[in-house]
Amino acid sequence: MYADVILPLNLPQMLTYGIPYQMEALLQPGMRVEVALGKNKQYAGIVARLHDEKPEAYQVKPIKGIIDSEPVVNKIQLQFWFWIAQYYMAAPGEVMHAALPAHLKLIGETRLLWMPKENHEILQWSNEAQLAVDAFEIKKEITISELREITGMRHFAAVLNELLEKEAVLINDSLEPSYRPRTEKVISLAYEFTEEKALIALFDELSRAPKQLELLMAYMELSIKNGVVLQQALLERTGATSAQIKALSEKGVFIIEEQQVDRIPLYANKEEKEIVFTPAQEQAYEALSKSLEEKSIALLHGVTGSGKTLLYIHKIRECIDAGKQAIFLLPEIGLTTHLVSRLRAYFGETLGVYHSRFSNNERVEIWENVRKGKYQLVVGPRSALWLPYNNLGLIVVDEEHDGSYKQKDPAPRFHARDAAIYLASLHKAKIILGSATPSLESVFNAKEGKYAYITLKERYKGVNMPEIEIINAKSIDAIKKDGIKLLTPELQQAMQNTLLQKKQIILFQNRRGYAPFQLCTVCGWVPQCKNCAVSLTYHKSTDKMHCHYCGLKMAVVHTCPVCGSNNLVSKSFGIERVEEETQQLFPNARIARMDLDTMRGKQNMPDLLDKLGKQKVDILVGTQMVVKGLDFPSVTLVGIVSADSLLSYPDFRVNERAFQLMQQVSGRAGRADGSGKVLIQAYNTAHPVLQWVKDHDIKSFYKHEIKYREQFSYPPFTRLIKIIFKHREESKAIAAAAFMAQALQSIKNITVQGPGPALVPRVRNQYIYEIWLKCPRDNKQLTSIKNFLRERKQEILGVKGNTNVQIVFDVDPV
Repeated sequence: MYADVILPLNLPQMLTYGIPYQMEALLQPGMRVEVALGKNKQYAGIVARLHDEKPEAYQVKPIKGIIDSEPVVNKIQLQFWFWIAQYYMAAPGEVMHAALPAHLKLIGETRLLWMPKENHEILQWSNEAQLAVDAFEIKKEITISELREITGMRHFAAVLNELLEKEAVLINDSLEPSYRPRTEKVISLAYEFTEEKALIALFDELSRAPKQLELLMAYMELSIKNGVVLQQALLERTGATSAQIKALSEKGVFIIEEQQVDRIPLYANKEEKEIVFTPAQEQAYEALSKSLEEKSIALLHGVTGSGKTLLYIHKIRECIDAGKQAIFLLPEIGLTTHLVSRLRAYFGETLGVYHSRFSNNERVEIWENVRKGKYQLVVGPRSALWLPYNNLGLIVVDEEHDGSYKQKDPAPRFHARDAAIYLASLHKAKIILGSATPSLESVFNAKEGKYAYITLKERYKGVNMPEIEIINAKSIDAIKKDGIKLLTPELQQAMQNTLLQKKQIILFQNRRGYAPFQLCTVCGWVPQCKNCAVSLTYHKSTDKMHCHYCGLKMAVVHTCPVCGSNNLVSKSFGIERVEEETQQLFPNARIARMDLDTMRGKQNMPDLLDKLGKQKVDILVGTQMVVKGLDFPSVTLVGIVSADSLLSYPDFRVNERAFQLMQQVSGRAGRADGSGKVLIQAYNTAHPVLQWVKDHDIKSFYKHEIKYREQFSYPPFTRLIKIIFKHREESKAIAAAAFMAQALQSIKNITVQGPGPALVPRVRNQYIYEIWLKCPRDNKQLTSIKNFLRERKQEILGVKGNTNVQIVFDVDPV
C-alpha cells in the first residue's frame, strides 16, 4: 500500500510513500507520519490518501513512523485544504503550513550524538576531524548541517566517515515534538477533612499556627471560587512560602500533585442571560430564522449600533443547543478582546478564542480542545477556520465587507469570508454574513437570489443615527495660531464642547507615522528607502525614518544630500502628527493612540480598551483600527481628519472602501443616546461619496457603483487574478511577465492588463511587475485558465537563469 503525504513545503503536489506492512492496519488519513525528503531532512507530513497506485516518476521511500494514535486532521479539513489550494492556486503544503500550529509541523534534520568512550582521549584524529571532536566535547549533539559548516564541504564526507568508523557518534534522525503539556502543582484537601466536623476541628487545631490557618482559609476561598487550587495561586494569595505549604502536606492536611493544566484559562461558568429583543430586532430575527430554513447563506444588513451581535448570540445558542459547534469570525485580532468580554457571560467555558498572538503551545491546546469538542464556540480572525471542527452548525462572519479577511502574504492568499462559505457547505452548516456596509459582491449575490437578505434599519432601542457634517478643510487656513494645521475651527469647537460634557472623542486618520514624507524645498529631493521604491515615513515616537514595507529605519536627515540645503519640510501627515496637535490644543485631555505601532504587544489592545471603557481616555486618535467594533456609550463625537486621502487611492474599489470606512467610524458616535455627531474634513467637499455617507444612503451608493463595475467589467461581473513577478534584476522580472502576457493572448473571453510595474515597483530590492486578468465567472473556464497559468509558470521557471524568478498568483485580490 501507498500513502499520499502533504509536507509543509511549497511543492506542486503531494509525495507518495510506501507503507510498511506493520503500519497498514494502523494508518489513517489525517495522521501525521515521519518521512524523509532528500538526504538529511525529516518531516512530519499529513496522510491525505491511502491507495495501491505505485508512482512511476520516482523511487518510493518508506514511511519511517506514525506520530499520532489518531488523526489530528479530519476528512472535512482535508477537503477544505484541497479546495483552498485549488481555488487560490496554492501548493497543498502551503495550506498545511498555514493551517497547522507550529508544534504540529515537525521538521527535523539528522543529528549526531557524541558517544564518548574511555579510549577517545588516546584516539588519533585528523586535523579536520579534531575540529569536529572539539565541537562535540562542548555541545554533545550537532546536526549534519552544523558539521558541514565546521569541516567545510571539502572535508565533510571524510570527517563523517572517520567519526562513524571510530564509533564516536550515534546517528539520530527521529523527529521530536516540541510541544510539552504544561503541569502545575495542584493542592487538594486530604479526604478525612472533607467532613464538616473534621474540618472544624482542623480550624481549631491550626488556630495556634496563624500562617497555616491563613493558608487553609485561603485554600477554602479559592476552591469555592475556582474549583481547582494551584499552588502558585495559593502562594500569591497569601504571600506564604512553598515550605509552609509543604509543612501542611507533611501534617496530612494538603495533598500536592502534579497535574496537566490548560495554558488558556477557562472562562467562568456562563450566566443564563435572557436576550430581550427590540421590536425591530425581533422582526429581523424572525426573518433571519425563516430565511436560513430556505437558504444556507443569509446577509444581515444592520446599521451601526443596531444590535446585530444579539441576533448572532441567539442563533449561536440555538446551534449549540442542537449539539453543534459554531464559529464567530472577526476581521482582526484586536476585536476579539472587546467581543469575548461580552460572549463569556453567554457561553462560559464552552467559548474558545484562537488567533496568532497565542503562543505555539497555547495554539496546540486550543486545536485539541476543538477536536475533542470541548469548545462549542470559537471566536477569532481568519485563522479560526483552520481548526478541526467535527460537527459545525453555524458560521457568523461579522463585518463581512472588511478587507482584512483577505490573506495577502504569504500563501495561501485566501479570502476568509468566501472560504467560510465553502467550509459551511462541507459541514452542511448555515452561514450569516453581517455588516452595516456590506460589500458590493454580497449585496449583488443577495439581489441575484443566492443569499437571503435581511435588514435591520434601526439602532438599538430606537437610538438616532449620528448627525454628519461635511467641513471644508480650507477653513484651517483662517487659523492664525501657530502650529495648528490639521484640525478645523469647527472640529476644535466641537471637541471643546464634548470634553466639557465629560464625553469621549475619536479622531480618525488612516496613515501611520508623523509625516508620510519629507521634501527639500530647494531641489525637490525626498528621502527614499534604499531597499524599496517608496519614500520614508517619519515617526516622531522613534525620531527615525521608517519604511513600512521592509522595516528599514534611518536617522532623520537635516541636510539635503543633493543640494546641501537645510530647507527640509514635512509633507502630508500621519496619526502621530494628529496626536501631537490634539495634545497641543487640549493639554489637559487624556489622549491615547491606536495604530499598528502602539498595539504590537499582546496586552496593548486589552489594556487600551479597558481604559476606554472606564473613561480613563478622553480622546482616542487612530488609524482604521478605531473603525471596527468599538462600542463605548460615552463616545459622542467622531472626527475624520482627512477624507481626501481616503478618496484618492488608485483602485477600482476606492469609493467602496472610503464609504465603508467613513460610515463605520461614524457609527462609533452616539450609540447609547443618539446624541452622536460626526465631522468630516475635506477639501473636495463635492465628492459624491461624502454626500452618501452624510445621508447614510447605501442604496444610492450601490446603484452608482454597480453601474460602473458592470460598464468596466469589474467584480462582481468578472473574476480577477493578479499575477506578480519578482526578481532582483528588473530585466528578468519584465521578461517573465512579457512571456506570460503573450501566452495569455491565446485564451478567449479574458482581458489581459499589463504587464506593468506594481504600485510600489521595488520592495526589499526585488523589482515587481504585475498582470491583471479579468476572467468570466464560469467556474469551469476559470479552472481551465488556472491550469494554463500553472503550466506557463513551470515553463518560465524551466528556462535557464529563471530559477530565482518568483511568480505569485493572487485570486480575487482586494
